[in-house]
Amino acid sequence: MPNSPEVLLLAALVVAIAYASFGLVGFGSTVIALPLLTHFFALKFAVPLLMLLDVAAFLVFGARVRKRIQYAEIGWLVPFILAGMAAGLFLLMEVAEQKLIALLGAFLLLYACYSLLRRGPAATLSRAWGVPVGLAGGVFSALFGTGGVLFAAYNAGRIRDKDALRATNAAMIMLSSLVRVVLFAAVGLLTQDGLLATALVLLPAMLGGAWLGGRLHAVVSAAAVVKAVYALLVIAGLLLLARSLPNLFTL
Repeated sequence: MPNSPEVLLLAALVVAIAYASFGLVGFGSTVIALPLLTHFFALKFAVPLLMLLDVAAFLVFGARVRKRIQYAEIGWLVPFILAGMAAGLFLLMEVAEQKLIALLGAFLLLYACYSLLRRGPAATLSRAWGVPVGLAGGVFSALFGTGGVLFAAYNAGRIRDKDALRATNAAMIMLSSLVRVVLFAAVGLLTQDGLLATALVLLPAMLGGAWLGGRLHAVVSAAAVVKAVYALLVIAGLLLLARSLPNLFTL
């Protein structure tokens, strides 16, 4: 395995915290973990790594929420998600990593600032919003695995029941991950040296974090957790931009 014990220990801590958020609100694992893990791993390594952990998380914990999933909402988005993923995979394979890191930083910063400044409940959205959300979510799912935050925003405008919203968000992440397994396998991203071994090492941290988040779901305010996640994303976005922008135009 190409990573030192210190790196793996820090990565495990990041993964545990990220999947505790997933257990609490049904999303947030990748959007928290990826900007931090890119300090330890290459982007093309970190993205499929978190994808494998997402698949494992839903296989272990998904049975608890399947009855509450709103399948009609997911089905409407699928064609647009697939089209977006094809475009995102092309960008992931062809665009220089520093440019993608800058894009990730800008995405996190804009999304988190918008979410922190927004007041009141989510506005009711028509299904027409599924077209741009599905396309953009597909692109960012393939690029960074972060499309779940866009799907979650759309679902919040469509689903009012807290448990159904959490279940549907988790199902969207699972669907995205399964499609990406096929796409990433096709372009060779899953055969990278050390990828599967690193995923296995981080698996206990993922399981522990998701289990803890699920236990806290009934007693911790989901709104407070989401606000904390957004604040963390502001910091992560700024750090990624500071890291990538000085070298962006020299590539």
